Amino acid sequence: MAEITAGLVKELREKTDAPMMECKKALTEAGGDMGKAEEILRVKLGNKASRAASRIAAEGVVAAHVARDGKSGALVEVNCETDFVAKNDEFLALAGAVAELVAVRNPADVDALSRLPLKGATVEDARKALIGKIGENIAIRRFRRIAAAGRLAVYIHGGARIGVLVDVTGGDETLAKDLAMHIAASKPVSLSASEVPADLVQRERAIAAAKAAESGKPEAMLDKIAEGTVQKYLREVTLLGQVFVKAEDGKQTIDQLLKANGASVSQFVLYVVGEGIERKQSDFAAEVAAMATARV
Repeated sequence: MAEITAGLVKELREKTDAPMMECKKALTEAGGDMGKAEEILRVKLGNKASRAASRIAAEGVVAAHVARDGKSGALVEVNCETDFVAKNDEFLALAGAVAELVAVRNPADVDALSRLPLKGATVEDARKALIGKIGENIAIRRFRRIAAAGRLAVYIHGGARIGVLVDVTGGDETLAKDLAMHIAASKPVSLSASEVPADLVQRERAIAAAKAAESGKPEAMLDKIAEGTVQKYLREVTLLGQVFVKAEDGKQTIDQLLKANGASVSQFVLYVVGEGIERKQSDFAAEVAAMATARV
């Protein structure tokens, strides 16, 4: 069995907000496996154990560029170290220029993008020059280009920390804008249930079954309970299944909204700055204090 160190306990606590001793118990039960320990805490503590997953762990902006005809566009995330630099005009100009290059030149990946010409040099040259001038690390993390089946709508929110591109066929501009705003607010994982990654579905099913078993439900009912929970989960994380944030009755789903307007969505892109990136902590005193508190 892996050693359950204070560092592991602290890491799990930061990820889940669960009590220190619960984190230690979960890690012990999971044999030191962080992923399994998170699942154990979700079974015991519910959704509180996944709150930290939505925290922004890096600074930067999401920039967008859409062609005038709305038929093509791109979304890009550019990261920096501090919120102060994320508001810098030159940093914002670089992000905007990169988004336009992606939309127009359609590079295969970040490496190919870095080699594209920009203002007499390359994107990589521009990035390094800005690093030298500002004194912070700057990275082009990811991008996505869309050739639209319909027309693209874009929405940038929260000081450019959240960005959405959505490909809408039919309806009007108001509907398209509302859809982009809904995606930014509700953060769907995918367009429909069939596109939700299988590992996410399997994980939710396993957690639901474990919670049902712990509640003392009859074994014959466990599969049915788990399936009901999975279906609820799929409605919550898919765009078409979600309840429209502006629904007057509080019930109308995006699928129903689209049908009522003779419209459809082919695809969308949602970027949240820093999503999935863990910020490294350098406060050694706090680390030592946490280890002493954990007593492990």
